[in-house]
Amino acid sequence: MTMAFYIMLGLTAGVLSGLLGIGGGIIAVPALVLLCGFSQHLAQGTTLAMLVPPIGLLAAWAYYSKGYVDLKVAGLMCIGFFVGGFLGAKFAGAFSDIILKRIFGVALMLISVKMIFGK
Repeated sequence: MTMAFYIMLGLTAGVLSGLLGIGGGIIAVPALVLLCGFSQHLAQGTTLAMLVPPIGLLAAWAYYSKGYVDLKVAGLMCIGFFVGGFLGAKFAGAFSDIILKRIFGVALMLISVKMIFGK
């Protein structure tokens, strides 16, 4: 794939993340696996590395400037996310690529069903 493709993928993930409050990995991981031929591990690691520099700074600022950010809750979640991301990455390394891909797919499916049919 070209550099422009990866920039557009990041842009798409960023726009949807800012618009819908979803993690960019929900867009980037499947795209890297299905369109670019990445392994599930490589796609997940690359997507996590993508998030490190910006961590949604500009999107969060746009929400904060309108009063839509609870800094205390965000800070506490950040602590959990910091540790959880490390633990999740460690666990992911123990699974085969196909098992990790299936876990990812089931997680997306369960979230989708809950969002569509839940209250």
